[in-house]
Amino acid sequence: MKKEKNVVSIEERIPQLKQRRKRKVNRQLILYLTILFLLIGVVIYLQSPLSNVATIEVNGEEEVAEEEIRELSGITEDNNLWSVDRNSVREALMTHPEVKDATINRSFPATVTITVDERDRVAYVEEEESYAPILENGNILDKRVDHPGGDAPVLSGFTKEENLKEMAAEISELPPSISSLISEVHWVEDEEWDKVRLYMNDGYTVLASMRYFAEKMPSYPSIVAQLNPDARGVIHIGVGTYFEPSETESGQGENEENEKSEQSEQSEDTSELEENTSEE
Repeated sequence: MKKEKNVVSIEERIPQLKQRRKRKVNRQLILYLTILFLLIGVVIYLQSPLSNVATIEVNGEEEVAEEEIRELSGITEDNNLWSVDRNSVREALMTHPEVKDATINRSFPATVTITVDERDRVAYVEEEESYAPILENGNILDKRVDHPGGDAPVLSGFTKEENLKEMAAEISELPPSISSLISEVHWVEDEEWDKVRLYMNDGYTVLASMRYFAEKMPSYPSIVAQLNPDARGVIHIGVGTYFEPSETESGQGENEENEKSEQSEQSEDTSELEENTSEE
């Protein structure tokens, strides 16, 4: 026997269709209402004091004061967090001579983080009874310090600003392990070469050409390693590299050689006397 098919009339299906459509409409309505309330909440948050800047964090500062960075940024607690123009703040911070770059980030609920990258101080120049820091770009800061911080060498005797900036640029190219060994740099007048005399923290003196300074100075530790620890003199670093003993040391060497020759002559005379005595 054939199975009878269940036939559902249209009248019976209409209530089911209406119910499905109603559930679909309800879901859509809930979704639209949720989005609407979220938008209303965002608008209320943006218009209320809740969205104002509550915390300003500053990172990366060393020489520049944190309060100075805050003032330069122009950001206050009256500013809306999301209305802070990060590019404008960055440009304002980079007007400071010691700030090389800056990054500004905003984070919920109300925090602005400023991270600065400062220019390195590569040297100090002596001016009267104080010292002016020189930055890696060659600019000399207006503010003075009574004593250099020991983080960079002191430049002395540079009468031309162009030579001063060139020397600062050469030092900035040195590895920190080398630049930290230099205590003072003195300009040396020379018609043929732009020379500088360096006084090193380990007690040695170096006479170098500014033209090859950044290229040749990294070899300094290997040169010193080959010298006698008691040797004193001048290390020449330029087109050629050699060690020139001081006059005192060379004089001592000559005296020692003379003493040795005199002792050898005395010993020869003594041996001759002994031979003559034995023959008699």
